[in-house]
Amino acid sequence: MAADPIAAARAYVQAARAASEAAGGVAGADQIDFGALVQNAVKEAQTNLQAAETQAVNVAAGRGDIVDVVTAIAAAETQMETVMAVRDQVIQAYQEILRMPI
Repeated sequence: MAADPIAAARAYVQAARAASEAAGGVAGADQIDFGALVQNAVKEAQTNLQAAETQAVNVAAGRGDIVDVVTAIAAAETQMETVMAVRDQVIQAYQEILRMPI
């Protein structure tokens, strides 16, 4: 399951904008808390997964539409791929730092 790097970058920019707006306006690069961005992305992914599960239960009970399930699952999958892509990039950057000569 390959993540699109452009989609991951767009998601990161959106998350950074949302975090800066939540902090009370335009924030500088030194004011963005990367840990909070990652936590928000993970929470949003969890929310999307729960929404997909709820939609699947509704369809199984005959109260929903299969299109809603597919849409919710696609949104959850995209969010998870974005979170995993960011995680992979952070790990790769950390490994590069470890390889730097002192």
